[in-house]
Amino acid sequence: MGRSGTNSGPAEDLLIELDRDAGVPLHRQIEASIRTSIRAGRLRTGASLPPTRTLAAGLGVSRGVVVEAYQQLVAEGYLASRSGGYTQVAASMPQVAAGAGPAAPIPRPAARRVDFGYGRTDVSHFPRAAWLRSIRTVLTTTPNDRFAYLDGRGVPELHEALCDYLNRVRGTSSAPGNVVICSGYGQGISLLIQVLVQHGARRIALEDPSSNDDARVLAAAAGLDVVGIPVGPDGVQVDALHRADADAVVLTPSHQWPTGGVLSAGARAEVIRWAKDRGAIVVEDDYDAEYRYDRSPVGAMQGLAPDQIVYCGTASKTLAPGLRLGWMVVPPRLVADVTAAKVLADRGSPVIDQLAFADFLTRGEFDRHLRRMRPVYRRRRDALLRALRTHLPDLEPAGVAAGQHVVAWLPPGLDEAAVVAAAARRGLGIHGVGPYRIAGTGPGGLIFGYAILGESAIAEGVALLAAAIREVRGS
Repeated sequence: MGRSGTNSGPAEDLLIELDRDAGVPLHRQIEASIRTSIRAGRLRTGASLPPTRTLAAGLGVSRGVVVEAYQQLVAEGYLASRSGGYTQVAASMPQVAAGAGPAAPIPRPAARRVDFGYGRTDVSHFPRAAWLRSIRTVLTTTPNDRFAYLDGRGVPELHEALCDYLNRVRGTSSAPGNVVICSGYGQGISLLIQVLVQHGARRIALEDPSSNDDARVLAAAAGLDVVGIPVGPDGVQVDALHRADADAVVLTPSHQWPTGGVLSAGARAEVIRWAKDRGAIVVEDDYDAEYRYDRSPVGAMQGLAPDQIVYCGTASKTLAPGLRLGWMVVPPRLVADVTAAKVLADRGSPVIDQLAFADFLTRGEFDRHLRRMRPVYRRRRDALLRALRTHLPDLEPAGVAAGQHVVAWLPPGLDEAAVVAAAARRGLGIHGVGPYRIAGTGPGGLIFGYAILGESAIAEGVALLAAAIREVRGS
């Protein structure tokens, strides 16, 4: 009796069905199967096919049968033979059959002459050579057991390296056993909110204004009441926090986002006292404190009350957001629950990236990278402030001493939304503060992200903004 079935063994990555009772030559069946997969889009342009010997072994046929099928598809334009003996789906393959057209292109935003979008890091300065050295070290020296499933908190090497760095540079009081590695701040705050809900939290307080794409959305989705705490020049207003009846608060105390204020020592002590009295949790988002230009370092709050504060940091602003490397220093009583949430989410973050970052930290490459980048961002910050003084002296910059963005407050009577719209008509991308307010009230302001812009682009962008503001005032 003839055998019907699919290939198995080393060629399993190419699905081909053969029916030896069909009366159709086997090479024709192989041709038809590959041709159908290409026309249906299952094999993309440029996709590599298995070597003829490998595919023949997997299908249980002679190599000549596969060679004949490949040669026919090359002649038809479906496949292309490349130097080195491997075969790919041709770039100029025949059109997809009717009814199975190509996917609609993803719409792209309109091109902008200058974009002051915030929250972006100049990844062109990513230290590729140093990172490659760390990757090589990891791949040649790491014990085999590190590549198996590990504790959801992450690898011990990174816990220790992070604690050494954070205690030394950020003034935390962290221990390796309290560190949980996560995929950026977004995942970290999601895990924390899940755990807070499990512990009976009903309401979470956020700075007002604050980012609206992480904690705010996730807390509301988890069923928590969200209350905004007004932010002044020196950070969150603690008296409003006392009235909020919240079970947790999310703060950016070292460089408030977006206003740039620094929470004073007295206010920090008052927040900690509030948390202890209520049994509440403070989430400290330390997103860009490594970049400072005109002031002494401001230490993390976590070092003052490690049992009440969850410290959150990432490599997104310092190295590259695409690494998706984040970390939390969690109070001991929450470590098990946060770890369980992390394991449930994804079984743990990628091991090689963690080990590479641990080596990168231990060898001092992270410190060296930050020392190289501070002057770069400072020059761009200075170019922005010069341009504002020249073209828009009635705007009031704030939060200029650190970070990768500046807020400029608009004078009374100048409508924020109208300015943003007029700027967009001139090809200038800029965000107003208004969309990030929870209560919806407060002075108008503009957020200038300058991290990825050259000095000439910054000057051009401010000139475009000045023209937009003249239009708004004239109308």
